[in-house]
Amino acid sequence: MDITVDGPDGYGNDAYAKLFDDIIGDIGKSFMFRKAHLCLKPEVPLFIFSVMLKNHPSSKTIGDVASFRAEGTELHMSISNERYAPDILSRLWKVYGRGKVDQQTRFDLIVHDARQEDIEDMVVSSGEESVKEIMGAFWRSLPEGIRVRHTYVDGRVITVVATEEIMRQEFLDEGLELHQRMLKESEVEEDV
Repeated sequence: MDITVDGPDGYGNDAYAKLFDDIIGDIGKSFMFRKAHLCLKPEVPLFIFSVMLKNHPSSKTIGDVASFRAEGTELHMSISNERYAPDILSRLWKVYGRGKVDQQTRFDLIVHDARQEDIEDMVVSSGEESVKEIMGAFWRSLPEGIRVRHTYVDGRVITVVATEEIMRQEFLDEGLELHQRMLKESEVEEDV
């Protein structure tokens, strides 16, 4: 991910870029990000984080990330995207019970007395969940005491404007300006 940081301290900017990148990595969402622009003004205090995602956050079903093969009353599944393996297993246990779901390997499962059409449309990750996880990473990246926040979400761009106590209109304007700049960049990328 390409991270740009505008702030008064060169060393601090580099450290903040690393912190932000580490937190995004910790939530396992680095693969979703194209770029990030962080505006740091601790003296105000004002923090603006804007990210451009590679794609629009969307729901994923088991059918999107697994292939199936039926043998009698057994449905064999092979998970092609390991990020979703824990969620798939958890979802199947909840619906069918642990006794009817055999985990052969990390990515290969057998579900007894199940039909493909009943499983393939089960949602294992919603776009809304991804946005919530990204927002959570933003909150963890902000300094303690920065409680007042405003969020802009449009397509592939998410921007958060955060300050300590009073959200002034000029803070919102600055955040919206960065958000719109990132939106224009994302539109140019889509046109290419």
